[in-house]
Amino acid sequence: MKNDRRRAPKGGRPRPAKPQKPQKPAQKRTPRPAAQPAPTPPVDETPRSFRLGIIPGATPGKWVGSWKQRMPHVDIELVPIAVAVQRAALDDLDAALVRLPLDDRDELHVIPLYDEVPVVLASIDSFLMTTDRIEADDLAGQVLITPADDVLGPLDLPTRAPDFPTIETTEDAVATVATGVGILIVPMSLARLHHRKDVDYRPLVGGRTSTVALAWKREATTPDVETFVGVVRGRTANSSR
Repeated sequence: MKNDRRRAPKGGRPRPAKPQKPQKPAQKRTPRPAAQPAPTPPVDETPRSFRLGIIPGATPGKWVGSWKQRMPHVDIELVPIAVAVQRAALDDLDAALVRLPLDDRDELHVIPLYDEVPVVLASIDSFLMTTDRIEADDLAGQVLITPADDVLGPLDLPTRAPDFPTIETTEDAVATVATGVGILIVPMSLARLHHRKDVDYRPLVGGRTSTVALAWKREATTPDVETFVGVVRGRTANSSR
């Protein structure tokens, strides 16, 4: 049988067992109250319209669809605007899809959305259309048509200027390209906009891109504008701004 008493050291009495400290009872934690969501501000359902400027080639279809679902009481009016007057047009619009660069940026809110690849348009019979993409050196000696409504600016390519007067519009320039007398370089959306069976296009490797952006006047920031910004950025109706 085991002896519970501790063995005493030689020449002494047995050492008493150390008393155990009483354990403190576990304290119950008071649960914290759940955070309450911020109250949703009331929606202004007054019938009105939202005027959105659209440059040629811009395709706001998915955003317009989302707007109609989220804001059925606010009609969205799409207003075509030319790139040459896009800044002035903003004075009479709630917002606009524009091409950068844009004048008077200090007076505007500007959100870049996407960059467009430049493409070379040529007659469908041109040797340039026999490849999947075009390098700058492939354009040596080609007649480059630059219409009055050009949006890319000087391109620094080994091309030459045409010997006929400046063509006013991109649409007319595409028609001229179809005759085989020259080429045209535009953002891809404009090539698609002015598609013809007798003209084709190929991406220009390393060419200057064109940035499409959403812009509106700082002093004209309204709840409707903020809602459209949320639509463009993919925020849901319940997301915070």
